[in-house]
Amino acid sequence: MQPYDERLTAPRSWWLTLPLLAGLTLGLVVLPLGPVPMLVALVAGAALAAAGVSAYGSVRIRVIAGSLVAGNARIPLSALGETSVLDAEEARAWRTHKADPRAFMVLRAYVPTAVRIEVTDPQDPTPYVYLSTRRPQRLVSSLGAPPPSDR
Repeated sequence: MQPYDERLTAPRSWWLTLPLLAGLTLGLVVLPLGPVPMLVALVAGAALAAAGVSAYGSVRIRVIAGSLVAGNARIPLSALGETSVLDAEEARAWRTHKADPRAFMVLRAYVPTAVRIEVTDPQDPTPYVYLSTRRPQRLVSSLGAPPPSDR
């Protein structure tokens, strides 16, 4: 088992556009109160949007100490079964019409590829784990899983 650590950071374009748009919007809303409140609102809106982008892009996927840690979930590797590497088209299908509401999903639409891992623990009602990842093959090999199936 190899250690694995990936942060699903937000795209660079989000860091520019979202804080700018949020700051401008809040600044325009407060504009009738005067130029100083408008500038304060512009800066506050941009800062809050940047904090939101940072929080959304801070989720991590790790394989450490015999566990898969995805977001705030920790799953022992012994409870995991068959893995499937999903290309962009299959990942989109598993995020939408094929998705099971009982599944545990760490998904980011800006990450096109993913891994789907069966949960074999009979006590756990979760049928599978869906993880957006930029390096699906490396994640699967870190899990020490058998070769991925052709789903």
